[in-house]
Amino acid sequence: MRLKIGLASLLLTLLLLFSLTFALPVTASSSQYITKGNTTSKMVAFTFDDGSDGKNTTKILQVLNANKIKATFFVTGKAAENHPQLIKNIADQGHQFGNHSYSHPDFTKISAAQIKTELDKGEAVIKNISGKTTKPYFRAPFGSMNAASLLAVGNLGYTKTIGWTIDTVDWKGVSSSEITNKVVNNATPGMIVLMHTGEGATGTPGALQNMINQLKAKGYTFVTISQMLSTSTQTATSGQHIVKSGETLTKIASLYGVTVQQLATANKLTNVNVIRVGQILIIPTTNYTVKAGDTLTKIANAYNVTVQQLVAANNLTNPNILKIGQTIKIPAKTGTIVPQPVPTTINYTVKAGDTLYSIAKRYGVTVQSIVTANKLASANVIRVGQVLKIPVSTGTIVPKPVPTIINYTVKAGDTLYSIAKRYGVTVQSIVTINKLASANVIKIGQVLKIPTV
Repeated sequence: MRLKIGLASLLLTLLLLFSLTFALPVTASSSQYITKGNTTSKMVAFTFDDGSDGKNTTKILQVLNANKIKATFFVTGKAAENHPQLIKNIADQGHQFGNHSYSHPDFTKISAAQIKTELDKGEAVIKNISGKTTKPYFRAPFGSMNAASLLAVGNLGYTKTIGWTIDTVDWKGVSSSEITNKVVNNATPGMIVLMHTGEGATGTPGALQNMINQLKAKGYTFVTISQMLSTSTQTATSGQHIVKSGETLTKIASLYGVTVQQLATANKLTNVNVIRVGQILIIPTTNYTVKAGDTLTKIANAYNVTVQQLVAANNLTNPNILKIGQTIKIPAKTGTIVPQPVPTTINYTVKAGDTLYSIAKRYGVTVQSIVTANKLASANVIRVGQVLKIPVSTGTIVPKPVPTIINYTVKAGDTLYSIAKRYGVTVQSIVTINKLASANVIKIGQVLKIPTV
């Protein structure tokens, strides 16, 4: 009896342990790639990468200390091992640390297990020397990251992968004046500046004081990465999009109903194949003010975009709620139709293939309103060439007719007049588009362009 009870108790314990082991799966979380603080305040974050020798660290610290400026140092584990006293000096002056890996490999070319080793070793060395953690900030060696590495880094507690707004390329040995001019002339609120502490960055110590003086004169203040991000949240406002893992410029362009070239132009992109996770893109738009009777569907139809594109461009939580006077951003698609002031009624000439339903849908009105305005006996009987009054509200967007060219092969018995009547266009429009010498001379088998609407 005791044996049975003991076995039952053991089985119950094993089942409980099994359920606890598998009941709480780990949720994967990608690190957010940040290249700029999302702020309108004139603040700048100076960041310094220390890969191995840190030869210019002391000079950099002297300038920062003299100006009472705190910066962020992204240090490798090997650098910390090579010059531990410099790491202590950075910590003692109150600067911030970020993890730059242990040995500076390309994170897109190593496994998740190797990434863990690199970050854990780097963190352990820096924390042991300085007493400070590098989490949650990481900077990728060579700035090289992809979706897999961002996921691996995020799962290790490095929720912020820090890129840069301005790369001084100081490691190439460029002059102090070049570094200064590049930073000062391209200064924007929330910018993150990338510099280096190594012996290759010979111009950095000399440039630092000049940059500080000129940026201060422009009204800039100097902050660490944590201070920058605590005053800003990486969220997209209306007309903006934050790049997510796996997205391409083509996919984003399709989402908002714009072209890749329009995105590239609006964001001054030099390479349409290179965007970063976390990067904020400006979506080129035009504005439309909501009027009485408007719906998102009506506005979408008038501008030849989808409701979903309007929702995305305006960050709308409920596409069914619009307010009169509300400004809606319309994706600036090539050929976007600009709303024109219209009278209370407009005239429309019925064309081949038209139905009252298709006409009503085109103008965002009801079939019954057209029947009533034209005193039609039946909604099912209209004829090609008939002129209908369309009752539209003041401010309604009326789509401009977009000519569509179709080809027609002349058959026996055809005249230009009969063809024009068939398609609801004028004889002159066919003559003009086909550059005909005479409206009376066409040949069987001749292919004519018909400018239909």
